[in-house]
Formats: sequence, C-alpha cells, structure tokens
Amino acid sequence: MIKSAVTISLVDEARSGPFVFWDDLAAACKRAAELGYNAVEIFAPGPDAVDSSELASLLEDNKLDLAAVGTGAGMVKHGLSLTSTDADQRAKAIGFVQSMIDFGGPFGAPAIIGSMQGKWGGELSKDAALNLLRDALNQLGEYAAKYSTPLIYEPLNRYETNLICTVADGVELMKSLSMDNVKLLADLFHLQIEEVDLADAIRAGAGYIGHVHFVDSNRRPAGCGHMDYGPIAAALKEIGYDRYASAEAFPWPDPDAAAVQTIKMFNEYLQG
Repeated sequence: MIKSAVTISLVDEARSGPFVFWDDLAAACKRAAELGYNAVEIFAPGPDAVDSSELASLLEDNKLDLAAVGTGAGMVKHGLSLTSTDADQRAKAIGFVQSMIDFGGPFGAPAIIGSMQGKWGGELSKDAALNLLRDALNQLGEYAAKYSTPLIYEPLNRYETNLICTVADGVELMKSLSMDNVKLLADLFHLQIEEVDLADAIRAGAGYIGHVHFVDSNRRPAGCGHMDYGPIAAALKEIGYDRYASAEAFPWPDPDAAAVQTIKMFNEYLQG
C-alpha cells in the first residue's frame, strides 16, 4: 500500500523551494497527523538542526513515521557537490550526506540525493562526472545499508542538472553501480518536463523506484495543475510500488491549504 507524506523545510536558504510546511517542526507534525498523513519528510540544514530525541517524541506523539530526509542543504547552504572537481570538496559532500544518513537512518528514513549530484561542464566531462557520481552512490549506498535503508537518487529536469534526467537513464545508472542499495526517486514535476509519458516512465522504473514526490505540473499541490493522475496511479500500483508518495510542492496558496489539497488527491488516487 502506498503511504502518504508531507515535506517540512527548516532551511532558510531554500525559501523559494517546493516545501509545504516551514520552520515549526512541532506544529507541522501535529497538522500532518490531523490531516491523516502517514509520515513527514524533513529538509534540514544539517544533522544537528533537529534533536533526535525531540524528533522521536514528535513522531511517536503524532503517530507519524519519518519518510525521508533531504540532503539539498549540502548544495544550497554549503555549496557542496558530489561531482566537484575538487577532491576535498567531494569528500566534504560525502561527509555531509553520511551525516544525514546517520540522522535519518535510526528512524528507518533514507537520505535523498538531488541537487548535490551537481552537473558536468567546463573541465569536467559528462563521463567523468558520471564516474564521480557512481563512486559516490556506491560509497553512500553501502553506508546507508548499515541502517537497512536504501539511498535515494533523484533524476532532475534539464534546468537543474545535465547528468540524469529521465527514469530510464536513472535505471541504467542503477544497473552500472556495484551494489544494489540505491533506489530512484520519481518526482512527478521533473518527470512531466522530461518524459514522453509519465505512466510509461514509471513502468520503466519497476523495481528501481524507492520514493515518489507527489506534486503537480507547475509544482503546486496535486490537483492544482494539469497533470493526469489516473494513469500515474495505475502505473504505480501495476509495478507494486508500496513506499511513500510525498508532497514536495509549493505551499500554494498557503501551507495548510497545500497540505489539505494533497491529502485529498492522495486519498482519491493512491490510497487502497
């Protein structure tokens, strides 16, 4: 059964980003529980931004799970990339992701690699960048395994990366890794830019998709754009997807309305 989640951002540098709830972790958890979400996904500036015992209490009190933790602050706050041409910077990037794995792992939550994958260009060729990315994913996937959680890798649209932009290319990347503890994130916003058919793309990711960002074509909450969710939901069920569909969407027209709209659409298309 597919489970619902909603995003909470604690990163000042990401103010323009697609996150539903902001700043007040306790209030966001309380509201997520009231609306019937199964879990929250946290985008934090670092592993020390949230006290683990406090988080454990919030999750227990609200009967929520932790769906995933984002690592994008490594890029937007600290300027780190897994494909940097500077070896010291790459090592810092690896260390940051490991720290976020250590933060989410005890809660059974995988870390997501999105913007930290970087880009190729200039003195860095595409092949060289992909080799650096493979090395990082192999290392971090193995690191995540100690918590019995996968590492989640996210193909992004062409305006955010020039490395891996489609599910099919993501599958090929997964097949080229030396270990199998890395899964793909199918973000519907990115997919609707890059894919010919979203349902077919999801089917192509069968067995490799480990997380879904449930959002509309304009990155507003599901149902506030022009995306057709019927075929998407059918494809997810067809491939046996049973992890989270998480609302990584703009808080439009406001956070509460966005959360209400998303859980409404989740219940209509993905529940059961």
